[in-house]
Amino acid sequence: MIKGLGNKAFFVILKMKKFSLFTGSLIAGISVAVGAFGAHAWQDYLRDINRLETFETAARYQMYGGLILILLGVWQMQISNKFLKTAGYLVFTGSILFPGSLYLICITQNTIWGAVAPIGGLAYMTGLGLMAYATLKQ
Repeated sequence: MIKGLGNKAFFVILKMKKFSLFTGSLIAGISVAVGAFGAHAWQDYLRDINRLETFETAARYQMYGGLILILLGVWQMQISNKFLKTAGYLVFTGSILFPGSLYLICITQNTIWGAVAPIGGLAYMTGLGLMAYATLKQ
């Protein structure tokens, strides 16, 4: 524990650029691991339930989110503003909700999780829109 911070959450300690770099690296790394697991250990199962494409889409968009967060972290080392900070939170949210809902569809075979995917997609798109807006504000 860092002196003076008490029991605050770990992510409060991180500055936004570090948050983006840390979470982006973590999300991208998990995407590689989960994608490999799906391609090897679960491939037959995913084909049997006709969800291999769903799983691949989840892994792909999880990687996109991780890479976008890494880009945001590097960008924020140069210029930091509230638009990039908010974009980081939104892309992080999208990186969890969108692929997470698709993974849950594959695991549970319950398509109700598909209702969460658009929320994650909207978070992704809004985050990317804020990145574009931040470019214009520079």
